[in-house]
Amino acid sequence: MGSLALPIVTAMAPTLVAQPFHHPGWVYEEQYDGWRVFAYKDNQSVRLVSRTGWDLSTRFPDLVSAVRTLPARTLILDGEVCIFDERLVSRAELLGDPLSDEVAPSALFKVFDCLYARQRDLRHLPLESRRRWLEAEVQGERILPARRLPDDGLEAWQEVLARGYQGLLAKDPQSSYVGGRSIKWLKVKAPGRREGERGGGPILKT
Repeated sequence: MGSLALPIVTAMAPTLVAQPFHHPGWVYEEQYDGWRVFAYKDNQSVRLVSRTGWDLSTRFPDLVSAVRTLPARTLILDGEVCIFDERLVSRAELLGDPLSDEVAPSALFKVFDCLYARQRDLRHLPLESRRRWLEAEVQGERILPARRLPDDGLEAWQEVLARGYQGLLAKDPQSSYVGGRSIKWLKVKAPGRREGERGGGPILKT
């Protein structure tokens, strides 16, 4: 990461399951249709990096500036860069060609995890604690916490269908952040959405 004195993160990836479900106590989030990105901040140095290590900082200069203004000196945030249509549904195709250098000024960064903040590595903490850190550190019009859905997984799934979302993410609130595929995070794709859709090239999906 060049001058950034921060750990390099390996993405925690959810396991795809075929059917919606409810696990008591689990949390449910909207799955965004965008690009999985890590934001690394060390003082005024900020980089946006894809899950596969592709540097996207020049592609999203407004997001780099927004991360730079966050109050914590050091941060590692995990989330999805998205552009939303007129129905407030994220659409990956609106981000353009993954191999292009075209700037996307209307993108937002929807953050679903805070892995490092204020010189502290948070990955060993349970998700519910990391979420509290996230909500304390993330603020602004372009950098926003990922939206939580209803506490009941089946009710959350009905909202996914009604609003036309990409899918649903279900997470164990006690899960630590461990790189690689995990059964502590699960995802269900909405009908008509394929696993890995538009996920080729240097950008990989959640």
